[in-house]
Amino acid sequence: MTSGLKSSTVELLKRFNTSFPQFYEQFVSSEIQLQNLRLAYQLYQTSEAVIEIKPEGSKSVLYFAYRNQSFLLNDIFGVLAAYGLTIHSLSLYGQIYPPMLVFVKLVISRGGKALPAKTAENVYKAIKETLLGFFEVEEMLALEFNLDSGLRKVETNFYVDRVFHLPALLVEADTQPGLFYKVMNAIWQEDLLVVNANLLVWRGRTRLILYLLGPNEGLIPEYLGTKIAESLKQRLSLGKS
Repeated sequence: MTSGLKSSTVELLKRFNTSFPQFYEQFVSSEIQLQNLRLAYQLYQTSEAVIEIKPEGSKSVLYFAYRNQSFLLNDIFGVLAAYGLTIHSLSLYGQIYPPMLVFVKLVISRGGKALPAKTAENVYKAIKETLLGFFEVEEMLALEFNLDSGLRKVETNFYVDRVFHLPALLVEADTQPGLFYKVMNAIWQEDLLVVNANLLVWRGRTRLILYLLGPNEGLIPEYLGTKIAESLKQRLSLGKS
């Protein structure tokens, strides 16, 4: 997988990978591993969140890297919802040991097409300014969505994944605008840290499997995870009221 790389790069990649969950090196392609290493180096150089939006065929790709914190996904998905963007796929890999970085790749579009250059620039600026605390995500979204409304037909389930050896939360609901933001807002309210995510959209339903760390970046015992799953279901079904 890494046969074409310099030995020094291979060694650096191996050290870099030790901060991720056990499955990362086995199940994540070398291309993604190297992409995340590149983003980590950019982050190291600038000490600022790395945000890149590039056209890729008929869609656009958003790359993001930063120190993982529970509010990050709330802010990112809030901005995407405010701009009316469609999320086609989600890849998220977070470290479980210091420096606790998270790397996100989102395939997005507006109206089924790649973002125009001006829109991509505006989305970039909005994410950056939101992370800096210049304005609140909810203020952006209030013009487009009723944030007090809940999601339809919400199902949640907590379990400890036997392959990945991480607490996992399955969230499923009818697909609707603002769904990703509402799920990530609920995750933030519970002070949970997402370190891996899988997305499936099928027959009008959206299913997210989120691998998590609890408050203080610790593992979540099953009894607590069950309570969290029920709390999330109530939050998502009833909205923010």
